[in-house]
Amino acid sequence: MVICMIRDTVKHVALRIQEGMLQDMFRQTKWIYQYARRYWLAIIIYTLIGLLGTLVGLGSSLVSKDMVDIITGHQTGALVQTFCAMIGLAIGSTLMNQISSYVSNWISIKVDNEIKADIFSKMLVTDWESITNYHTGDLLTRWSSDASGISSGILNWIPSLVINTFRFISAFAIVIYYDASFAIFSFIGIPFTLLMSKTLMSRMVNNNQRSAALNARMSGFNQEAFSNIQSIKAFDLIPLYVKYLKQLQKDYLTMRMDFQKMSMITSFLMALVGLVVSYSSYGWGIYRVWSGVISYGTMTMFLSLSGTLTGTLNSLISLVPNAISLTTSAGRLMDILDMPKEDYSQDDAVISFLGKYRRHGIEIHVSNIDYTYQGGTQVFKQASLKAKPHEIVALIGPSGEGKTTMLRLILALLSPQDGMITFSGRSDENEETLSISPSCRKLFSYVPQGNTMFSGTIAENMRNVKPEATDSEIIEALQIACAWDFVNKLPDGIHSVIKERGGGFSEGQAQRLSIARALLRKSPILLLDEATSALDTGTESRILEQIREDRYPRTCIVTTHRKEVLNICNRVYRIEDKKCVPLDAGTLLHS
Repeated sequence: MVICMIRDTVKHVALRIQEGMLQDMFRQTKWIYQYARRYWLAIIIYTLIGLLGTLVGLGSSLVSKDMVDIITGHQTGALVQTFCAMIGLAIGSTLMNQISSYVSNWISIKVDNEIKADIFSKMLVTDWESITNYHTGDLLTRWSSDASGISSGILNWIPSLVINTFRFISAFAIVIYYDASFAIFSFIGIPFTLLMSKTLMSRMVNNNQRSAALNARMSGFNQEAFSNIQSIKAFDLIPLYVKYLKQLQKDYLTMRMDFQKMSMITSFLMALVGLVVSYSSYGWGIYRVWSGVISYGTMTMFLSLSGTLTGTLNSLISLVPNAISLTTSAGRLMDILDMPKEDYSQDDAVISFLGKYRRHGIEIHVSNIDYTYQGGTQVFKQASLKAKPHEIVALIGPSGEGKTTMLRLILALLSPQDGMITFSGRSDENEETLSISPSCRKLFSYVPQGNTMFSGTIAENMRNVKPEATDSEIIEALQIACAWDFVNKLPDGIHSVIKERGGGFSEGQAQRLSIARALLRKSPILLLDEATSALDTGTESRILEQIREDRYPRTCIVTTHRKEVLNICNRVYRIEDKKCVPLDAGTLLHS
């Protein structure tokens, strides 16, 4: 049976190597190393604390031996001094444990926070179209659980390897020094432990993957359910969503119990082996004592060290599945972080450009762009448009024809496959053109479709885009957006609280607050993507008129379905046949 298990193990490992397991693990280990090298001092502190604790433990074993020998009369010595040393080591061990726990927690939380912050920042600059292929619940699980796994592994794996290796060698050396025959009993269970660990390791790898996938599904389900609780109530979907949740919980329970069964059987068998080792050691120890070869104290020490050797060996073996779990987490994060990154290398150039031409305004030129989504749907072919300061340019067309896509292209969230998008600035002395890049988002204020308000006060929401804004500046922006009338009537005015997702305000009020926030930023370019869809025609027209009449040289592009407001716009483009077709007044009148 053992030979068959070994043969199966060899075949399994060979197959995984052919599938590229070693290459993947090496690549993932290199990725983990980039973080591990930042925290070499913390790793050393962890290791030193563990080594010191090991020395205290070994010292306690030796002192206990002397104490037993003194009491049983096998050795003469100072009972009081030995007893005091024993108490001192016990107190020292307790103190070391407390200090170790405090320092370990401090370092662990600090490293975990830093790694999560770093991964969070890298996820935010990942290519937008690529990262939207992942559900937000999956992203949250990877950022939270997998990142914590990485930070824990960085701080524990190498110290555990060093500490347990030192503990095993030192305990083994003491056993050999006093009676080499006892070393045999420390290794009785090794072959069985290795075989059990292999089986458990294989199940653990599969369990880690299934667990991560189910956690992602659960997180995504919860996030969507709580975000859309109003719709769930309105459609009377509560029983259905409770049913969905119970099914997810059932799947998770089944997965965990499948693994737990194997773990339980393995643990039981390993415990039996441990008992065999322990009682064998007891029997041999009693025989050696009766034979007069060793003392009672030496036997007591051997029994203690035998447990240390077995436990330490198990800990060393467990580092293998821990390493696999660690690299699995790294691989899941690398799936996200290895995606293309946005290029912000033009930040300085954009800041300089903005400083030169903010006072005069900035033009947008979209020239003959082609764009096809990753899924293969072509949206634009040779599409062009332009917008100038103090202009409101409208994009119209049926839903799904590309209005929002055009704004995402202008925002550099998407990149055209052909053509150019540029920004032009003119002053009395200079004229300059800037090519589009993610850095150019400093030129924009953007109001997307839907509710984009955050929890907090109105003033806090406003100051998200301009932290130094005064109350009077906030009020001015609210007035232009036709929001001051209702804000002024609130008991706390601009300090009134907004609930999550704009709760406490109507959709129309939330849209006006979003527009006010965008206006407060005083960006040269304002993009409104159906940002007035919840407003009546009169309010929408009044907001657009006030934006156009504002003395600030703002270039505004708005997407809309309403023909009534098009007469306010300086230029109108209809998206048809994958192009942006300019419309004249006559066409607008009869369209």
